[in-house]
Amino acid sequence: MTEPDIMAGLPAGVPGALAEHLASLPLVDNHVHGYTTAAMSRADFELALNEGSLDPVPAFMTQFDSQLGFALRRWCPVRLGLPAHTEADEYWRHRSALPLDEVAGAMLSGAGVERWIVDTGFASDQTASPTELARVSGTPSSEILRLEFLAERLLASGSTATSFADDFGNALRARGDAVVGFKTIAAYRTGFDIDWSRPGAAQLEAAVSAWIESGRRRLDDPVIISFIVHAAADLRMPVQFHVGFGDRDMDLHRSDPLLLLGLLRQPSMAGTPIVLLHCYPYHREAGYLAQAFDDVYFDVGLALHFVGSQSVQLVRESLELAPFAKILYSSDAYALPELHLLGSVLWRRAMAEALGGWVAAGEWSLPDAIRVAGMIGNGNSRRVYGV
Repeated sequence: MTEPDIMAGLPAGVPGALAEHLASLPLVDNHVHGYTTAAMSRADFELALNEGSLDPVPAFMTQFDSQLGFALRRWCPVRLGLPAHTEADEYWRHRSALPLDEVAGAMLSGAGVERWIVDTGFASDQTASPTELARVSGTPSSEILRLEFLAERLLASGSTATSFADDFGNALRARGDAVVGFKTIAAYRTGFDIDWSRPGAAQLEAAVSAWIESGRRRLDDPVIISFIVHAAADLRMPVQFHVGFGDRDMDLHRSDPLLLLGLLRQPSMAGTPIVLLHCYPYHREAGYLAQAFDDVYFDVGLALHFVGSQSVQLVRESLELAPFAKILYSSDAYALPELHLLGSVLWRRAMAEALGGWVAAGEWSLPDAIRVAGMIGNGNSRRVYGV
């Protein structure tokens, strides 16, 4: 990190050595997206400050008046030569006058990320690609393949009910050398409360046939979803699951990761890293699963920047139960390069305050705190994804 006061304002008991280590620790962002490369209006910008709503911001409010908005005004203006806590109107005026590459470069380089692991499933021709993220930040990127989108492309391009199983398996293996893992958005398409048994050939063929005949473009059949997850798991590469907090078109209560127990208990899943993404407000449930199953990992990305100054509490709770070798860092930044910065800054500060408090209380040693920060910040992701 190059921000001089990244650790300013931490409680007095936080050891300086821990704060310095976390301020400069290179991160592996195990789940992130590109930022929007198209010109943005103020309304577009504010809409991107709300994960759940797709509606215009009501006239009586501004999204800057939120935990995320306050965190943005604290940490992002200084990357653009403005004072901390710059008012929203002035920040927007100044930011809008700068080339996007300059804004993105300032934010991404300030995040101190040594590798971006990018989910391109939510991308468009107006979203920075993994290559573009690497160019602007000066650090490399790797790619995650979204399973539902691959299946939809195959079915749209002529895969049939009888050929789909082979077509999907072949496509997965063909892409496997170019990506470091897969992702499912079953939380959005079916929820987790489905039958996670591996479908038989006849059952799958019937489901694919019915889906094709329905004319639907959005893959939301639970049998097909279960099949593509099992097919990906067979390759023993990491499979990411969106869990918890997200857009309002998802039924939040059906994305509780405890609903995945029927999948995780199957012997065929052993040996495949399962990465539970985001997890809020189910981060404690995710911590239990990471303790109970050798191959389950989790992060608290996305919520980090949305809860702003409350990220300390979120990080503390994520460290309650799970072995520390099972917790990963991510930002899940999307659309605004400010979010790539904020995920990093808020995680670093939350870890310093949480771990530093335990060191100050004599519960942890300083060397252990420094070691655990490195595990979560980069070491665990390097091991899981082989980067």
